Amino acid sequence: MPAVRLPRPARYAAAGLALTAFLTACSGGDTEDAATGGDGGGDGAFPVTIDSALGETVIPEQPERVVTWGWSAQDVVLALDVMPVAMPRNDYGGDENGIFPWDAERIAELGGEAPTILTGAHADAPPLEEIVEARPDVILAPNSGITQEDFDRLSEIAPTVAYPDQPWATTWQEQVDIVGRALGMEEEADDLLAQTQEQVGALAAEHPVLEGTTFFYAAANEADVLNVYREYDPRVEMLTDLGMEPGASVTELDADPDDSFFFQVSYENLQEIETDVLVMYFADEAALEEFTSDPLVAAMPAVQEGRFAPIVGEDFVMASSAPTVLSIPWMLDRYVPELAAAAENVE
Repeated sequence: MPAVRLPRPARYAAAGLALTAFLTACSGGDTEDAATGGDGGGDGAFPVTIDSALGETVIPEQPERVVTWGWSAQDVVLALDVMPVAMPRNDYGGDENGIFPWDAERIAELGGEAPTILTGAHADAPPLEEIVEARPDVILAPNSGITQEDFDRLSEIAPTVAYPDQPWATTWQEQVDIVGRALGMEEEADDLLAQTQEQVGALAAEHPVLEGTTFFYAAANEADVLNVYREYDPRVEMLTDLGMEPGASVTELDADPDDSFFFQVSYENLQEIETDVLVMYFADEAALEEFTSDPLVAAMPAVQEGRFAPIVGEDFVMASSAPTVLSIPWMLDRYVPELAAAAENVE
């Protein structure tokens, strides 16, 4: 899972003629085989207008063919009983088909034709020709890194919904609201939101030690530096939903705040991190062992005193890093007790 926003290659000039051909070929296509889930009955009135950081989107009628891009939008769509016609591949945390386990479970429950899995990493430029082939009525990318150019080109294919503020920083609650409005299923989305919030609140109440406990959330996926997540990152907001609080070090060590969702701290400054609990993620146990074997890391008070809560395993990392109404139930019963165990060691 990338901790940094990857550069996007300028592919569109070369793909322009091909895209135009695809658009022309598909413009009069038959939509009678549209893939939908549930009864298709939404409560929203159309047209629907949704504002984003990249522009206004008007959805003229209730979509039937839904394509998702970026992190997690497919989770909300599936949770609303709608089968996407296409969704991104996720090699980090996904199965051999690039599908997260909680998505695979939901796809099996819904039945019918499974989504097309789009090629390329979700941090790359969207695969325009594949998306055109899916003949979408709407493209949902509310938690993604699409650029203005991406948005403009995708909007030539179908109404496209981008993130409301910063790339890769849309909360799971915002995603539910945005997707619900885009699909004309606001009441269903509100119910889904309430159910998930109730589950989060109930589990937090079972572990009161988390209330007011400070944390510092980082990743060791670059040599000799930590990537530290800022307060508006979804994985950080998941912890604040549980009653925890970002430690003062997150602000104090942020020397050059910008619009990115993370900043870096070198290993030589690790001793400046003051927090009750250190939260970090690792692809596997080997990566965790490599990190803790570094003498500078081993000397950190949080590591020495058992106030370290490592998240280990790609699917667990992804479920907690990009929390959604599907991944939260899948991972929360494991995540919260591990956080609470670290918080119990705070003196």
